[in-house]
Amino acid sequence: MRLRKVDLAMRIKRYSADPETYGACPIRKACTAAPARTVTRHMDEDARQTARDISGTEPFNLSRRKRKKVEMLFAHLKRNLGFTRLRLSGLRGASGEFLLAATAQNLKRLAKLVPA
Repeated sequence: MRLRKVDLAMRIKRYSADPETYGACPIRKACTAAPARTVTRHMDEDARQTARDISGTEPFNLSRRKRKKVEMLFAHLKRNLGFTRLRLSGLRGASGEFLLAATAQNLKRLAKLVPA
């Protein structure tokens, strides 16, 4: 198949078969009734296929569980502790403010472990 069109905005490539080659195909009716066969392929299809292959493995499932725990902590910071935006500017201010929020969250979790 020959590359016919590249759409950079949609990130796709369109391939189509030459009519003389495609017309001689013995299983043409199984593909399409159109005069020529056209195939559309996304430019990132190789990366997508790699992600599909990895998604069923045990290391991926373990990684997903770990990511979920971290995301839940961020969600708790935002929802329950009101940490929706940074008040201080700059990298040092943001780092310090986030460390304070994480410390408060850890202290809150630690207080639940200590019997009353």
